Amino acid sequence: MSHIVQIQTQVRDPVAVAEACRRLGLTTPVQQTVELFAASATGLAVELPDWRYPIICKLDQGRIEFDNFGGAWGQQAQLDRFLQAYAAEKSKLEARKQGHTVTEQSLADGSIKLTVQLVGGAG
Repeated sequence: MSHIVQIQTQVRDPVAVAEACRRLGLTTPVQQTVELFAASATGLAVELPDWRYPIICKLDQGRIEFDNFGGAWGQQAQLDRFLQAYAAEKSKLEARKQGHTVTEQSLADGSIKLTVQLVGGAG
């Protein structure tokens, strides 16, 4: 049996953040305080391609702070790509913790299909 799931991503897991960065070929995220244009932010800093400032993952709050000046200092598509990679990596980590197997397929539209095979063969 197949089930479709939609996920609203909260970024809370440092391991999944690191795996998303590895998957996308980004530098390893670092816990730090970063000066954004008009303020500073503290959290797990992720450097996205062609972004003036890193995004800051506030893991305790599950949210991301960033300043891309409405796209002038960084394309939204890069942030969306990171969030997609994070959600995929977090989903795989959680499924595997429960003993399930996961297969991944990249689809032509850029989305990712994860198939989780449940323990005991029900799927």
